[in-house]
Amino acid sequence: MSLYGVMRTGVSGMNAQSNKLSTVSDNIANVNTTGYKRASTEFSSLILKSGSGNYDSGAVETTVRYAISDAGNYQFTTSTTDLAVQGNGFFVVQDSNGNNFLTRAGAFVPDSTGNLVNAAGFQLMGYNIANGATPTVAANGFGGLQVINVNTMALQAAPSTKATVAANLDPSATAIAAPAGPANYTSKTSMVTYDNIGNAVTLDVYAAKTGANTWDIQVYNGATALTTPGPTTTFTFDVSATGKGALAAASPTSLSVAIPGGSGAFNIDLAAMTQVASAFDFKATVDGNAPSAVEKVNIDEKGVVTAVLKNGTELPSFQIALATVPSPDHLTPEVGNVYSPNLDSGNVQVGLAGQGGLGTIQSGALEDSNVDLADELTSMIEAQRGFTANSKSFQTGADLLDVVVNLKR
Repeated sequence: MSLYGVMRTGVSGMNAQSNKLSTVSDNIANVNTTGYKRASTEFSSLILKSGSGNYDSGAVETTVRYAISDAGNYQFTTSTTDLAVQGNGFFVVQDSNGNNFLTRAGAFVPDSTGNLVNAAGFQLMGYNIANGATPTVAANGFGGLQVINVNTMALQAAPSTKATVAANLDPSATAIAAPAGPANYTSKTSMVTYDNIGNAVTLDVYAAKTGANTWDIQVYNGATALTTPGPTTTFTFDVSATGKGALAAASPTSLSVAIPGGSGAFNIDLAAMTQVASAFDFKATVDGNAPSAVEKVNIDEKGVVTAVLKNGTELPSFQIALATVPSPDHLTPEVGNVYSPNLDSGNVQVGLAGQGGLGTIQSGALEDSNVDLADELTSMIEAQRGFTANSKSFQTGADLLDVVVNLKR
């Protein structure tokens, strides 16, 4: 056995234990870093073939592994833009140069321009679903993703296009002549709608009972009729044992009018209207909204980002994307607690929360580091002892070499 080999093996062991101490130090430093995944050092031997009477000392090499697939504990917060992935998947984020990465660090807040960014400055990515748009997901890439910006949700006016009505018309009312209108009606109510630029337009709805189980319904904007009197506004009810006061099969179930200043037709769904032994009642749910500032942002488990305006209107605007890879533990860690895919991790697969094996999103929560401080301190002691022992073998080899050198004296 070569004394030089003994010293080289000792140096190899000290280097390996130094690597272990390095990962332990990183883990301890990031014990409170949101979404951090612990690193560990694995050892493997390097052995040279030796003869039966001679042994050639080898060495040890290290491989650093990351426990990226191990989830940390979850802690609840008071911010709705603090996000955690429960289950499989990563948030897709983007740096200032437009490069995409994966992360579990979900402490997002709006920056000066309204972009949602985490503590490392990475921007959260998602799909635009404003005005009822459907996310166009590129399953194997980041196509179609946009930076989620809460400022774009403010001061947006949406014209009214539909109303869903739950109403009851009083069957005991006295029949009058058609058509219904401001000077001729049995019952009256109003709905607030919005035009293209967010102006409120009040529509008056007049109902006149014109015969047994027959009603004429007209919609006015002030003194201007928006519906044309005729069969299309005459509603009939089935009071038989099977109908029980619901609209008759031959009756229309909706009205369509044009809101002044609006775009296209405004449809009033009256399919749920009844005529049962009860007083007049009319409840309507109308879409559209006036421009208003954003009061807060809500995010549901599917990642839908909804702006709640100060006037109470809720506007779904973005849907957060989640991504995964076949082997998460082989992702390449990057600066800022983010990861990038490589050949060992496999290609990125992008989707929506709760679909295709991806987890759900918890708003108002953060994922803690998965570092166990007790384990790290134990590993530190082990690495320290190992380093000391390897230094002793190096020192012993050096002392023996001195003995050999001194034989000449």
